[in-house]
Amino acid sequence: MRTNIVLDDSLVKEAFLLSGVKTKKDLISLALKEFVMTRKRRNLLELAGKIEFRDDYDYKACREGK
Repeated sequence: MRTNIVLDDSLVKEAFLLSGVKTKKDLISLALKEFVMTRKRRNLLELAGKIEFRDDYDYKACREGK
């Protein structure tokens, strides 16, 4: 999707230094991916303490693929 936006120059410079990407397109793509990942992670954290597991649930077996 093509769009025109006005960005804070000092913020863009800092983002380039921290990210190591070369183009504004790559910088914006990276920023959007990290934003989405962060929001998804935060949504998962909101579930903490709200999920009840069966007494016989063996989480270690699940990690090992059993």
